[in-house]
Amino acid sequence: QVQLVESGGGLVQAGGSLRLSCATSGPTFRSYNMGWFRQAPGKERQFVAAINWSGGTSDYADSAKGRFTISRDNAKNTVYLQMNSLKPEDTAVYYCAARVSGGLGLDVREYTYWGQGTQVTVSS
Repeated sequence: QVQLVESGGGLVQAGGSLRLSCATSGPTFRSYNMGWFRQAPGKERQFVAAINWSGGTSDYADSAKGRFTISRDNAKNTVYLQMNSLKPEDTAVYYCAARVSGGLGLDVREYTYWGQGTQVTVSS
């Protein structure tokens, strides 16, 4: 069983930055492809970014490209999401997820384990 714990959320003004972290338990972190998703009130959970097991490959939603960076530190069992130039429309609960199967997952159904989420609020 894998446990994921997100942190780093908070309230920030538009144009500001936040760095989210997702700490995982278990010795097999380096075998998982990881993803970040977000869910705004009344909306479906949507893909933000994904990274493969080694950190050598990543992908982003169009809304995140050029502003967000996903990375991972396998020695620390942690995946990160650096978010710059934040906009009010980035306001959501952000979730990290672990994918057991190979390849980057861009859909919520492709992920097996989920964290509890961390709130990000961007004020205008």
